[in-house]
Amino acid sequence: MRVLVVEDERLLADSIAEGLRRLSMAVDVCYDGRQAMERVGVHGYDVVVLDRDLPLVHGDQVCAALLEHGGQSRVLMLTAAADVLDRVAGLGLGADDYLTKPFVFAELVARVQALGRRARPALPPVLERGDVVLDLPRHQAARAGRFLPLSPKEFAVLEVLMRAEGAVVSAEELLEKAWDEHADPFTNAVRVAVMTLRRKLGEPPVIETVPGAGYRFDA
Repeated sequence: MRVLVVEDERLLADSIAEGLRRLSMAVDVCYDGRQAMERVGVHGYDVVVLDRDLPLVHGDQVCAALLEHGGQSRVLMLTAAADVLDRVAGLGLGADDYLTKPFVFAELVARVQALGRRARPALPPVLERGDVVLDLPRHQAARAGRFLPLSPKEFAVLEVLMRAEGAVVSAEELLEKAWDEHADPFTNAVRVAVMTLRRKLGEPPVIETVPGAGYRFDA
């Protein structure tokens, strides 16, 4: 899942981003509405965590731009105002969900995950391909009943490959979906992550390299 966090309280924004990255999400961060407007015009995000009261460009305008853009991004709007009318106004602008500050991080995660499932074709929260099981809510992976100690990035790569249901996934697509915007397109990070993932998955191999095209999960 690729997420954009837009929050002018830098400590809060960075804390949210770090927590989501630990759950294998690719997260970009903006600290004002102008930056957010630029990012959403370039990248496709599954979920945008959007503070309503932003500097330079108000969160309402960012939300409207996302709606106008016509993409699949789902918006979780944050606000310090707990007033019902304020929440109704935010939802009326096109936000998909609303969360008031202060909030419990576990609730934010649950809402982001729920919106992420709505942003793409519906799939069960637990993916099973052959003897490989990926439990997304619990952030656990197993093969033939054996727990797989995956890093957050390996987990994200495995999720993208399993979601593809046998289709070839290019290295560029893996970078787009499992890494954030700071990933170097010329890096060998994808190759290294796939290599270590293969080793942890064990035999027989289930990730196939398709020369000149990418990778395919075949179990």
